[in-house]
Amino acid sequence: MTNKFKQRVDNSILVIHSTDNSFGFGYRKNNNLESDKLFIKKFDNDLCNNLIDDFNNFISKKNLQKVNKISVSIGPANFNASRLIVVLARTISQQINCRLDSFSSFEIMAKRIASKNNIFKNKQSFWIYKKLKRKGFIAGKYEIYQNEKTAPDLVIKEIILPKLVKEFDSEELFLEANYDDKEDIKELLDLSNKNLLNTNINSWQKVLPLYPISPIN
Repeated sequence: MTNKFKQRVDNSILVIHSTDNSFGFGYRKNNNLESDKLFIKKFDNDLCNNLIDDFNNFISKKNLQKVNKISVSIGPANFNASRLIVVLARTISQQINCRLDSFSSFEIMAKRIASKNNIFKNKQSFWIYKKLKRKGFIAGKYEIYQNEKTAPDLVIKEIILPKLVKEFDSEELFLEANYDDKEDIKELLDLSNKNLLNTNINSWQKVLPLYPISPIN
């Protein structure tokens, strides 16, 4: 597939997100927050088929053709759901020939968690972690790049992708992961829009679900 993506008049973005027990979609037209359309649903017994049906009901064929970029969360979350939404995002990106990028679930929630814990010090780093049912944690590291005391102005970078961690360094700051369906989809829309003009956006072939406890990671 060529890297020359189809140019569209509309700068509409589509995002696909999942957590441990839910999935959702978001759509924004021309960076207009008032145009935001969200869909959130808890998992059921047939996620695979219902994901497609719910997606088809969420966005019309006309609006889908206007999408200039897709962003998808790759986890860590429910791995089966992450796998399914990544496959969906890759397939749509290939079919309508638009850009596709991805963000970890922890990067998406990082600004919200930093704001909730009043972490505003410039260049301050912190970890977001999720405790595993068995021994250990999944944790990613984040750094604040902009020293502002309002959440919308925070700029946070992911400096270590979520990975398996056996124990914490007591000298570093660790904050527990906290999924929020609505807020995370809205933040994914914001991240996607800010990254819209990035010429180094991954091709659909390179976007894969994040599964830190897999033997191959």
